[in-house]
Amino acid sequence: MIQPLYQVDAFTSRIFGGNPAAVMPLESWLPDETMLALAIENNLSETAFFVRLPEGDEADFHIRWFTPGIEVPLCGHATLASAWVIFNKLGWNKEQIRFRSKSGPLSVRQADDGWLVLDFPNYACQEQPTPALIREALEGAPDTAFFVPNDTNYMVVLEDEAAVRAAQPDIRKLKQLGNLGLIVTAPGTACDFVSRYFAPGGGIDEDPVTGSIHSVLVPYWSEKLGKTRLDARQISARGGVLRCELKSDRVDIAGQAAFYMEGSVYLP
Repeated sequence: MIQPLYQVDAFTSRIFGGNPAAVMPLESWLPDETMLALAIENNLSETAFFVRLPEGDEADFHIRWFTPGIEVPLCGHATLASAWVIFNKLGWNKEQIRFRSKSGPLSVRQADDGWLVLDFPNYACQEQPTPALIREALEGAPDTAFFVPNDTNYMVVLEDEAAVRAAQPDIRKLKQLGNLGLIVTAPGTACDFVSRYFAPGGGIDEDPVTGSIHSVLVPYWSEKLGKTRLDARQISARGGVLRCELKSDRVDIAGQAAFYMEGSVYLP
């Protein structure tokens, strides 16, 4: 069996920036263990798989995402990469792509300037004392953290962008939390807010750019800053740029994409 495979750098306008995602269109679902094996072989933070749905369905495609460790319920950069492939490689001529996912309905549309706009859920977070493992793992961690029930992430807010850049958490201790990961964020100097994301629970020490964490970051910073349109940067080594807007119970997360590679995978 021969399957097409694409690689797209998401949330960037240039290759070697943003977050690389593998994208594999399928005629029908492969076994879960095969998709996980492919994600391990690709050795990227996410590999997205999608299957075309029948005409008349409420969605156009069913999408799933695998890290090298697990299947995750939501992924932004691999959804953006998948949309780029559908628009640019699969001849999709509609203005919008509708996805069915483990996190409910999602969609992607093209803005007039070519940016791709993800329509994602708005995730609530619960304020609580910072777990001891986070305080041990992250120097300067505040006394208060936020827990995101939808994806089991924790979030901590640091004093400024410099503190986020300097963060060097102990990944082994974070993994002991038994959840997906830790979001570290602060106000930005040249944008509204910055973030980094460490996800050892998903097999990722640090994710370069993570669309899905903005489902919680955007509502949080929108309330703090008193505005609904926000410019964000994820300040990993590769870096990424996101334009976001809070829309009631949904969040728009927009980014660019840079096409890197396409090829074929030979499966037995």
